[in-house]
This record gives sequence, C-alpha cells and structure tokens, in this order.
Amino acid sequence: MKTIASTPLPDAVQQPHYDRQQLRTRIVHFGFGAFHRAHQALLTHRVLNTKGGDWGICEISLFSGDVLMSQLRQQDHLYTVLEKGAQSNEAIIVGAVNECLNAKLDSLSAIIEKFCEPQVAIVSLTITEKGYCIDPATGRLDESQPRIIHDLQHPTEPHSAPGILVEALSRRRERGLAPFTVLSCDNIPDNGHIVKKAVLDMAAKRDAALAVWIEQHVTFPATMVDRIVPAATEESLNEIAEHLGVFDPCAISCEPFIQWVIEDNFVAGRPEWEIAGVQMVEDVMPWEQMKLRMLNGSHTFLACLGYLAGHQHISDCMQDAPFRQAARRLMSDEQAPTLKITGVDLNAYAESLIERFANPALKHRTWQIAMDSSQKLPQRMLESIRIHLQRRDAWPLLALGIAGWMRYVSGKDDAGNAIDVRDPLADKIRSRVDSSDESQRVNALLTLKEIFANDLPENAEFVDAVQQAWQRLCEKGARQAVIDTLND
Repeated sequence: MKTIASTPLPDAVQQPHYDRQQLRTRIVHFGFGAFHRAHQALLTHRVLNTKGGDWGICEISLFSGDVLMSQLRQQDHLYTVLEKGAQSNEAIIVGAVNECLNAKLDSLSAIIEKFCEPQVAIVSLTITEKGYCIDPATGRLDESQPRIIHDLQHPTEPHSAPGILVEALSRRRERGLAPFTVLSCDNIPDNGHIVKKAVLDMAAKRDAALAVWIEQHVTFPATMVDRIVPAATEESLNEIAEHLGVFDPCAISCEPFIQWVIEDNFVAGRPEWEIAGVQMVEDVMPWEQMKLRMLNGSHTFLACLGYLAGHQHISDCMQDAPFRQAARRLMSDEQAPTLKITGVDLNAYAESLIERFANPALKHRTWQIAMDSSQKLPQRMLESIRIHLQRRDAWPLLALGIAGWMRYVSGKDDAGNAIDVRDPLADKIRSRVDSSDESQRVNALLTLKEIFANDLPENAEFVDAVQQAWQRLCEKGARQAVIDTLND
C-alpha cells in the first residue's frame, strides 16, 4: 500500500530534516486529535527540524482512535498538516511522533508502563473538558463519573486520564524514578490547575502520602493554545491528497496562524519550543482570558446564532455583514473591557481575529464549534457577564449569545430543521426543553447549575436580559435578532 512514508513527495512538501531514528519517547500525549496534530506535535517537529534532538512523542488513546492509530503505524507515524491561507497552501510532513499505543490495539498495562519509562519527561493532554472528570459545580474530581468510580475501585487498572496519571506516578515513585511534568493543552481556563486538582483528588483517595509526593514533585504548567483546526472531512483529506500525490488518512488542515503560551515550569526538562515561536511566560492567565473571551466567545456566538440562521461555516458568517459586525463589536465593546492583559493592542487583536474567521479556505463548521457548549459558556461568556453586572455596564450581544445557545440546544433552527445537539449535558438539556414551552425555556435552562451556578439565575438583571434576547430570537429569527441588537 502506498503511504507518505513510501512514496516520493513533491518538492514543495516540507519534510523532516532530522534523524527520526534518534527520537526517544520523552513526551507521552493523551489524545491524538486534530488540534494536537496541527499544534503541539507540529511545533515540536519544528524544533527538531531546526536543531535536531531526541524529543519524540508517543501518542496515547484509550477507547477510541484505534483505526486512526492503525493507519498512523502503517505510515511510520508520519502525517501531514496542510496550512491553508486565503491565497496559498503549504503542506508539512510531521515527524515528531515516534510511536503510538491504543487500548484496543495494545494492552492497558502496556499503556501505563509507557508512562513509567525513565526518559519520559512530559505527559501532555488534549482530552477536552470532560476528559478531566471535574465536577463543574465544585471544581473537584467528579466521583459520580463512571470511569472515576471504576478507577477508585480498581486503581491499578484505570480507565480515566486522572486515574492513569496517578497510577503511573505511583509506579514511578515506588521505583525511585523521577516524576514528569503534566502539561494540559486543552482550551479551558487555568488548565494546569484543573488537571492538578483532578490528579491530587484521585491520588488522595488512594494514598495521602502519594498525594503529598505528587504535590511536592510534579509540575502542572498552565498553557494557552490558539489555532483554528477544523475536523477532518472527506473533502479536506482529498484536497491534501492532491498536494501529496498519495492519500494520508491521518492528515489535517488548519489556518496558518499558530500561538502557544506556556508557564515555564517543567520538572524534568522540555524541548526548546521558543525556537518555534512559543512564548514561555510566568503567568498565562491574562493571555488565556484574552483568547477565551475574544476568540472563543465570539466563535460560540457565531456558531450558535450562525447555525440557527443557516450558515454552515464561520467564514459564511463573516460574509454576512450583520454577523461580522456583531462579532467585531462583541470583541471590542463587551469582551475586551473585561480583560487584564497589558502590552497588547486589543483592537488590532480583534481585527486579526475577524480576518482569521473570514479565511475562505477553512471550512470550520458552526455545528462543530457549537458542540459541548455547556462546558464552554462559563469561561467564554458568563464570566464577562458577571463583570458587566458588577460594573453596571451594557452587554446586549453577550445576552444574545446566551439566548442563542438556548435556542440552539432547543433543537430546531430558524427554518424548522432538527439540530443534532451534541453535549455532555444533552440528557439534562433535553429534559428541560421537553418539559417547557418557549415562554418557560429560559427559566428551565437556567436551572442547569453546572453552567449558570446559583448567582446568575437569581440575578433579575441577568434573567431579564436573556429573556428579552430569547423573545427576540423566537419572534424574528437569529439574523434579524442580530441586526436589531446592533441597532438598539
């Protein structure tokens, strides 16, 4: 079978310049998804291409991804990233991955032992919010989660990411091996602290001394990641095959822009990511808030309202003047004023985001971005609203964004078509939608404490603003509601 490892590729395709035989598994990564392939693994590849080294990555997936990893093995762990600009594309063969393990292809024991190899210095993760098994209401380990229940009963045969991390660290401690750094690369606020709480809570349930050892010796740096990486489709894979002259089932497309900001706190060393443009800082939080509120907040706004209005892609929203104007005003008038970052031109940042959103080469689906939004609303919109409520500022577009999400998860777009709502809270959302009519919908969904906590449903100003936005959406549809909100 022809693969990118066995087929001569066009000269324009960038390929690894380093000796891949020198790579050792020094990074173990949970979650061989689209974003990781186009972000952390690519940036590590760029470091290797500049100065060589042995910083190889072993990809780990637990109960899915076996087909993808079988394909990855067939092509010597090489895969393609196609950076798609508005004017031109650039294909890159990434070689930083040197092995992979999957629970369906390999034993769970082999996976856990991989974390215990002496040279492993970093365990990184892109497993989405739900993968950390944190209860949003308490911020602690969710002991009602089925995999956590299993891991507490069978700690040496874990099924969750926190359980595997704790078991691996326990074995390293018992064997006198140095600890590793745990590096969350998920797009969630204070991600280093989130994974640290999950690991320490799990460890404390097993052995108080183990929890103390982890807290004293393991580091959990915070990170901010930024790159628009749509999910792979048949169309995107075929386009990449045209560039290569051979089909790569592991390939992924993305935008040219890339950013990674990392708290420089590594207990066992790290690649020189600065070579690839990574920003190593003392405090990631201001960068994280800027990105979550301005980029991700406007993304969620456009995803829900744009989908309701019939726009399949974010770039389609940008071609619709009211949506483009609303996204720009949301960033500058309602999100930027809530930030604490200094030394950054937020107006210029907003303009760059609008330009990125408008990239016609990217087919970033509104439906994809709207997935799992119950996990995203608190940090992308609700924290900003709380600040505005304290300041007595206006926040009409944020209110419309919340109402737009409520309309989206109610299950029908403005044309009456059914919406395939994908969300970890889908059952709870559906029960509230089914038990309420339109006039009751806002109050019904506000009972989701995992999203809105206790303070917002009890705040009359918040409830009234969302109710008004909801009514406007019901009466006029998403596009006209955006226009009317802009004109208020």
